[in-house]
Amino acid sequence: MTRTTNARVAGVTFLAYIAAGITSMVLSGRVAGGEGLTARLAAVANDATGVGLIVLLGLVQSFSALVLAVTLHALTREQDPDLALMGLACRLGEGLLGSLAVPGWLALLSLARGGGGGAPDSPAAHVLAAYLLRGDMAFTATFFAVGSTLFCYLFLRGRMIPLALAWLGVVASLLLVAVLPLQLAGFLRGPVTAFVWLPMLAFEVPLAFWLIFKGVAAPARG
Repeated sequence: MTRTTNARVAGVTFLAYIAAGITSMVLSGRVAGGEGLTARLAAVANDATGVGLIVLLGLVQSFSALVLAVTLHALTREQDPDLALMGLACRLGEGLLGSLAVPGWLALLSLARGGGGGAPDSPAAHVLAAYLLRGDMAFTATFFAVGSTLFCYLFLRGRMIPLALAWLGVVASLLLVAVLPLQLAGFLRGPVTAFVWLPMLAFEVPLAFWLIFKGVAAPARG
């Protein structure tokens, strides 16, 4: 594909990824909401449609990550092929790890319904349910953050997008690189784990429209 086509595909994919991610997060909170494990399992069992939508949105997110891996690599490899390849690997890892949530939700629905025999009440079933409901987005998102940092740095170094936008992307990505491992390790909890995504949202939405309508400049040399 041409540079312009890759940029447009990446821009549309960014918007699809963001929309699917936000919608999935809201749906997940509703479908698996409630106080306590038993209440959450009951909520899942009673909303097979919601689980199905989450599964579809999960597939959209996974394939979006794969498309972004390829298109962003194509746009930045002239600037530094090694760093662009590392960014590609991180975004591919993000997509593949994110796809594991799809069978996880299907397994959770089956468990919540007790294989057709009602909600599970055995200790083993509750342990498995707690594992499936654990929420490990920070692990997958760490691969996203590292890949985003690399691609944003290449955009910045190559002056391929406006400098202010590129700098925002680098800072937003590095913030996630610093915070997500701490969240994953359990050292950071609470609202801050949500607020750290706001700079990334402020970067990716304008970037998406810039890529669609303006594309990217050829990498600067020197």
